[in-house]
Amino acid sequence: MADGVSASTQNQALAALRLLYDAVLARPLKRVDEFAAAPKRRYVPTVLSERELRTLLAKLRPLPRLCAELMYGSGLRVSECVAIRVKDVDLDRLEIVVRGGKGGNDRRTPLAERCVDPLRRQLARELDRFESDRRRDIRTTGVGEALLRKYRNADREWRWRYVFASVRTVLDASGVRRRHHVDESVLQRAIPDAARAAGLSKRVTCHALRHSFATHLLETGADVRTVQQYLGHKDLQTTTRYLHPNNRGRLGVRSPADRL
Repeated sequence: MADGVSASTQNQALAALRLLYDAVLARPLKRVDEFAAAPKRRYVPTVLSERELRTLLAKLRPLPRLCAELMYGSGLRVSECVAIRVKDVDLDRLEIVVRGGKGGNDRRTPLAERCVDPLRRQLARELDRFESDRRRDIRTTGVGEALLRKYRNADREWRWRYVFASVRTVLDASGVRRRHHVDESVLQRAIPDAARAAGLSKRVTCHALRHSFATHLLETGADVRTVQQYLGHKDLQTTTRYLHPNNRGRLGVRSPADRL
């Protein structure tokens, strides 16, 4: 790997060169032994303990805290969390349907009981704003033309509304005012800030909550294939990186130093 350049950056540059020579110059780039695709480093995922999670959540304001609880309790990516629509939350069956996740696939994932009451309150607040928006013809974003041909008023209906809708509205290219979901950056700033305020020494990101969801499920005996489905991993090998023996609490391998 080149000095100071990550594997993904080097591979992106190599791919760009190949595209230039193949598609533009029509002179396929010959193999150069000294310049090959760089292997990606395998990182150990950051996993928070239950104590650290409680401390982190206590430092968050209500909306980021609910999002953090969903990312940890349901194994959601930050992009999936902010884009949840009303129709995809089932408070009775305690599940969330993730639409168009990574790879464009849908999946079902569990909803924690502790999130039910905060979600009800969030939905009630959002319903009040939705009624106001409907009177002013402010519609929801992310409803494609193909879907609108099938459901003509989908972008005006409550069930297509984002659970975490943005405070601001935008004008689209056709002059229609719409309301998008909360930006991912709101959570990407709030969670590391809360971790620092809580005095956590680990590098805490939104994705660390998803890592913690997977690890804690496996520690409690969940089947790895079940966890794979909840996370939406295409490859089982991606899920098995959470199967470290030293991540299984008292049931795992003990350090030999404990026998001294």
